[in-house]
Formats: sequence, structure tokens, C-alpha cells
Amino acid sequence: MNINGSVAFVTGANRGLGAQLVRALLEAGASKVYAAARDPRTVAAGTISVQLDITDHASVAAAAEQAQDVTLLVNNAGIHKFTTVLGGELDDFRSEFETNALGTLDVTRAFAPVLGRNGGGAILNVLSVLSWASLPTEAGYGAAKAAQWSLTNALRVELAGQKTQVSALHMGRVDTDMIAGKGIDEAADPADIARIALDGVEKGQLEIVADAFTQQIKDGLSRGVEALYPQVSAQA
Repeated sequence: MNINGSVAFVTGANRGLGAQLVRALLEAGASKVYAAARDPRTVAAGTISVQLDITDHASVAAAAEQAQDVTLLVNNAGIHKFTTVLGGELDDFRSEFETNALGTLDVTRAFAPVLGRNGGGAILNVLSVLSWASLPTEAGYGAAKAAQWSLTNALRVELAGQKTQVSALHMGRVDTDMIAGKGIDEAADPADIARIALDGVEKGQLEIVADAFTQQIKDGLSRGVEALYPQVSAQA
């Protein structure tokens, strides 16, 4: 997938990693970037602003109708409520699933035919290291991202026939508003993550691992639950 000359559509494009993905796309030579956000007035200049709430099906359908020339869909929009596994509100779990998993799926369903008509193109789903490992203090987000990863794998199989590349970006903490005020000291520069993501898309990588910690977690998947959660094995 060549970024240069592509027509990209980015959800959650007004801040954080989304804004940096928009910037990186423009710098890499994308011919057009649709920057989607709930408030389209907040997106960067040099883009085509699109009003989009990924939890509103009518909004999703209208956005896809507006952007019929897209060749690269970047599913970046998401929420993180730091919902704990036992004490968190069930409504927070529902909203995290509704946005991160089902909202992303709805956008992908709307744009899949567009990509197919335009030669296949590519989809980049912004996931997380928490797609592969769970934290009790962030259980809602992790479970929703795990579901999003499962849907990503299904989409890879479903869209292979129309030659649509489906890539997933996995990374640890990123310095954005999402983690502001949470006492997290070390976080990656979102501009760096955006460049890594687009480089992975261009190289045709299906799983884009952005940092060493995330790679360590990915490697641990084959070693079983005890390798990922040593505190569990200590109880045995």
C-alpha cells in the first residue's frame, strides 16, 4: 500500500494520535485526507473535515457516502474510561465496547465496499498492547481492544478476496489526552507512533508492533497465561 497518492480517511482525527496520523499522511504525500471528528471544526487545516460519531450509524453512513474515493481507512477513534474489572460501572464497559469494537466495525462495514471499488486499498485499525494482555484497572478498555483485534482478524479473511490489506497497530502508552492526569510518567511521542504505523502499512505488515514492551507481550502469548501473569502462577 503506497501512502503517497492515497486518499485517506481518519477517524478521531482532531487530537492525539489521530492528529499526528493526519500530519504524517500529509507529509508522506497522501493526495487527500478526510479528517473525521465529532466536531469537524477542530481538525487540521489542509484536510477535508467530516462530522463523524462512530457510535451513530446514520453519521457513519453519511461519512462513507461523502468519501467515495477513499483508498486507506484509519480507524483511530476510541475511548478509554479506565474501567476496573470488579468495581467499574457496567455502563462504562458498554460504552467502551460500543465505541472501540462496534463503532470501529460499523465504520469498516461502511467503507469496505468503497475500498473494494477503488482497488482494495488498506485498513489500519489502531489497537493496543492491551489487545494481548489485560490489566484489572483497565479491564473495559483491554476487553474492548481484544474484541477489536478479533474482529480485525475476521476482517482480514473476509476482505482478502477484494485485496484489502488489514493492518493492526499495537503499542503501549502514548502521550495523549487519553492518559492525561493518570499519573503515567513514560509514554511514547504520538508523532513517532504515527510514522511507525504508516511505515508498517506501506510494508504490508498485518501486525505493526510499535515498541519493545509490546513485542515482549506478543512473544509471551505463546508461553501461556503464566508468562503474561506471573502473579497467577505464584498462587499455585
